[in-house]
Amino acid sequence: MGPSSFAEKRLALLKGASTMLGLQYFRFEELWTPLFFFGMAAIVILYFYLIGPWRERHFPQAPAATTLQKAMFVSAAAMFYLVHGGPLNLLGHLMFTFHMVNMSVSYLIVPPMVLVGVPSFIWRKMFEARFWKKFSLLMHPIITLVLFNMLFSIYHVPLVHDYVMTHFTVHRLYYFILLVTAFMMWWQIACPVPEWNRLNDMKRMAYVFANGVLLTPACALIIFAKGSMYAVYSDPNVWVTAMGYCITGDPSRLLDSFSGPQFFNLMDVVEDQQLGGIVMKLVQELMYGIILAYIFKQWFKREHKEDELPNTNPNTGTA
Repeated sequence: MGPSSFAEKRLALLKGASTMLGLQYFRFEELWTPLFFFGMAAIVILYFYLIGPWRERHFPQAPAATTLQKAMFVSAAAMFYLVHGGPLNLLGHLMFTFHMVNMSVSYLIVPPMVLVGVPSFIWRKMFEARFWKKFSLLMHPIITLVLFNMLFSIYHVPLVHDYVMTHFTVHRLYYFILLVTAFMMWWQIACPVPEWNRLNDMKRMAYVFANGVLLTPACALIIFAKGSMYAVYSDPNVWVTAMGYCITGDPSRLLDSFSGPQFFNLMDVVEDQQLGGIVMKLVQELMYGIILAYIFKQWFKREHKEDELPNTNPNTGTA
């Protein structure tokens, strides 16, 4: 099969997926949100300026960002754009499963990638002002643990979720606060500045485990619910209000052409809801599992390295 034939089949597959999900009914700017794209592109450009010319001028002794760090940051920016400005954002208003994919990417994948991708000298510069010491209590590991998981769980209470999704100012504010608390929580696990790390390896493993436990009830509530929980994905009138967040013009026009979100849903409302909960739980388990394995490996190597060091007797001078 030649390159052109392969490209044609891939394009046809993408078009088929788009048609199946109903994306062909929406405009380009509704699918790709150009302003948000340019905003994310500006952040990426700023990142490369900071780790390049700015570092060389102000922090010449600081280690340069590695290829892995650059790849992590750019990948995080691309994923964040797709779930908040790309087609996944729109799909998240059509199917609950995609909504949970967006939540997983936004709060479980992007924050640790950004923390690892931004070199430590930038974090030190950002938080060197004495002003930040006023908020040091909020960075206590227990507080960050409870804050993120509490806000995430409360958000998925049906009444709260539907209210947030249909009130745009509240929506933006809640998502921003949730993102900040996600970074605060992940800071305890993937602290990019070694001297600011509050947890040793054993405590970090316990912290990751505690996160998994605290997030489980919200996922279980969604997975095992017998009926539809969220009006945004079952009530056409509520859905239309929520769609105003990601389409141009009067969203009520959608009801002239479509019966409601069920028109776009590939599954029954309850099945979609259950799959969304499963997706969230699987992504959480995968991310926390990878982090736990990495922390355990680092701890194991460090412990065995210390065991291999000669134990010198101060009295005899012999090992």
